Amino acid sequence: MRRHAEPIERLRQEMVTRCTGSTDIRDWVGCLIRPFTEHLAALGNPTWYARFGAQVMTDPGFRRIMTEESLGSPSLNEVVAGLDRCLPDLPPEVRAERGDMARQLMVHMCAERERALAEGTPTPRATWRDASNGLVDAITGLWLAPVTGSD
Repeated sequence: MRRHAEPIERLRQEMVTRCTGSTDIRDWVGCLIRPFTEHLAALGNPTWYARFGAQVMTDPGFRRIMTEESLGSPSLNEVVAGLDRCLPDLPPEVRAERGDMARQLMVHMCAERERALAEGTPTPRATWRDASNGLVDAITGLWLAPVTGSD
């Protein structure tokens, strides 16, 4: 995990630097998604990192370790702060729920794409860049979706 963290952190920091001051949620979602997908693209095929991450995130003990490692990333903390500035009206419980949803979508869609590429089966998007565009669109929509009150 640590071996992959350094190049992802470098890519994310470059993107964060370009987005500093932005109030466009798409910019910050891109900073979240694109460093990971660009790293996966650079690894070539087959790669196992996305599937490894998906497996780790399903184990409570390993998930805690991976989460703690991620929270040590200065650029990831800047991305979270950027998202927070774009979404000031979301209630805390909705923000937490959508954060979980976004993480699941990112982790598992990348793992599924990686699996399909390794098996030589068709994927919905031709490249990792195209796949990241789809994820940015979906996660931006998730964050901006209306909030339904409890009944």
